[in-house]
Amino acid sequence: MSAIAKSKSVGFSLIELIIGVVIVGILAALAMPSLQQMLRNSEVRNAAESITNGLQRARAEAVSRNTNVQFVLGVDGTWAVDYVVKPNPAAPPIDSQSGEEGSPNVTLVAVATDLATPADTVTFNNLGQIQDPGTAISQVDIAAPGATQNLRVTLGVGGGARMCDPSLAPGSSPRAC
Repeated sequence: MSAIAKSKSVGFSLIELIIGVVIVGILAALAMPSLQQMLRNSEVRNAAESITNGLQRARAEAVSRNTNVQFVLGVDGTWAVDYVVKPNPAAPPIDSQSGEEGSPNVTLVAVATDLATPADTVTFNNLGQIQDPGTAISQVDIAAPGATQNLRVTLGVGGGARMCDPSLAPGSSPRAC
């Protein structure tokens, strides 16, 4: 054996580094559309969960306080995911949610029982039931540009809120409307 050993170079050459950066750039460009779609779907889910939670909170407050409690969607005349839960129109809010928290690109369509009349308020009585169900919110459709998933929040006459997927055929899945 020879005492003289050849030394090896450790590290990357400039060409190898450039090729690696180009490959990472191509992969990032291919992943970007699906990442944006995933973010929009996440915004739709956040908005639907926020509205469902707000409706459930308003109903629970009505029962626990033994009084009427309102859920108002789209505070300040906007159709954002804003909502306020309050005992009456003049009272300070018990709870509120801003549309800028997790779902700024979402659009809502809230309708009353006839599914044609716009609605923005529902009042729960002390038993947790909807007071005046004809004019109260009965359904909220949630969508976002670039999202592949739209969701719907439905409100039953008894006051129970449910989130479902309108694209699924009725009876095909527990998530179907």
